[in-house]
Amino acid sequence: MGNINLNLGCSLEAMRSMGDNQYDLAIVDPPYGLGNRTFGTNESKKTRNTQTRFESHNWDDSIPPIEYFEELRRVSKNQIIWGGNYFNLPPTRCVLVWDKMNYLTTMSRIEIAWTSYDKPAKLTKINSNQTNRFHPTQKPAALYRWLLDNYAQEGDRILDTHLGSGSIAIACYDAGFALDAWEIDPDYHARALARFEKHSRQLRLFGGDDG
Repeated sequence: MGNINLNLGCSLEAMRSMGDNQYDLAIVDPPYGLGNRTFGTNESKKTRNTQTRFESHNWDDSIPPIEYFEELRRVSKNQIIWGGNYFNLPPTRCVLVWDKMNYLTTMSRIEIAWTSYDKPAKLTKINSNQTNRFHPTQKPAALYRWLLDNYAQEGDRILDTHLGSGSIAIACYDAGFALDAWEIDPDYHARALARFEKHSRQLRLFGGDDG
């Protein structure tokens, strides 16, 4: 079982002190910068938050600086970047498309991830419907498990720079991968940590699954 480290703090500052290729795979979901453009009015933001039952914390108002992507590629051997179509990234053969199957009308039916792999593109269909959502881009743990099953190798060290709801921590724990993750928002970090601890405790006691 790999160690799961869920850190509170700025991932860019953390990466600056990391060695080259310290991680085998980075799976990240940074802000897409759509907050002000797609939901530009207070009323639309209010409607979105009511429908999804979470607070946005202005999470998606800006994208990471160029240095973030440079450091990410320096400290990890391979990368999977959700929302890659919104960023200035090198061309890639291997894009990943997630069909959410069940989605809100205020959000996209699919999401695209950029990857560093020279492999065929892939589509996966995983239901996005989750209970107890608290983060704007909360993805199901099953989606991260699919990523690990298809792109991680046994013994890989995984990096996540935007922990969000903590779904990746649940997937890494269940699959036995070591994970180092960062979340800059104290509230999201606390909720993700509580979610992970609840899941890992249930799994140890009852063999249950948080999904």
